[in-house]
Formats: sequence, C-alpha cells, structure tokens
Amino acid sequence: MESFDAFYERHREPVLAYFARRVGEPEVAADLMAETFARALVRYRKVPPEAPEAWLFAIARNLLIDSARRGQVEVSARRRLRLEPLALDDQDLDRIAEIAAAADLAELVRATLSDAEYEALHARAVDEEPYAELALRLRCSEAVVRKRVSRAIARVRSMTGDADGLP
Repeated sequence: MESFDAFYERHREPVLAYFARRVGEPEVAADLMAETFARALVRYRKVPPEAPEAWLFAIARNLLIDSARRGQVEVSARRRLRLEPLALDDQDLDRIAEIAAAADLAELVRATLSDAEYEALHARAVDEEPYAELALRLRCSEAVVRKRVSRAIARVRSMTGDADGLP
C-alpha cells in the first residue's frame, strides 16, 4: 500500500473535480475534498482499504449526500485531526474551476470515443507508451494502433474545435 501522502497526491484532483462538478461552488468543493481526505486519513490509519479508489469515492459520495441533507459541509474529521480551516485565494478558486473544466472535457472525450480509441489515445498521449509496445499489448499491428490514435485525435479536435492543440 502506498503512503497516504502519495495517495492524496494521486487522488486530490479527481476528488476535487468530482465535487466541483456537483456543487458548482469552488469553496464548497474544496471543503468537501478536505473533509473527505480527513475522514479517509482517520480510517486509513486503522485499516488501509483493499480497493482504495472505490473506498475514497464512497467516502466522498456519502459526504456529499450528508452535506446536501444538512445544508452545510461537515468538519468533524478535520476537527478531530486539528486541521486549520481552508483559506482559498483567487488563484486557488481559478485552479478549482480549471480542474472541473478538465474533468468535464475528459468525461466528454471518454463518452465520445470507442473503448479501443480511448485506450489507444490514453496509452499514447497520457502514458506515453510507444506505438510498438502498445501494439503488442493490444495484440494488433502498429498500423492499427496508429489509426486508432489518429482517429481519436481527429474526434477530439472536431469536438473541441481545436485544429492545432493536440499532437
């Protein structure tokens, strides 16, 4: 199991995007994220989870439901850990908005592409996997992988109206 710091770094933005897209207020999204990780830390110390990502998003979902029901974000785990209240500046708020917009775009891309196109594009553009290795892993020719990536890029470009922005 990875350290909690590494776990936090890896999941901070996805959790923040989850909340930002659902509540529409950057300050509330940041509070929900902070409380989610505080609750996760309290529980993580006792028994690290078997499926950490699913476990973390279950905490986030339950916190979101509870907060909507109560009309405010609970801070009990942060109090228990004696964490300072969040103080966000304009730059923080802008970053939260960027994270939410990127999550919206990623979801749109995922919904638009076929599974094969998405896997090829993600492996090539995000993971920087060489075409030859990707072809071996996907059990197809390098030409097929290149075509999938090319097709995915063309779809993303047409969807976003970006003729030059992708590789």
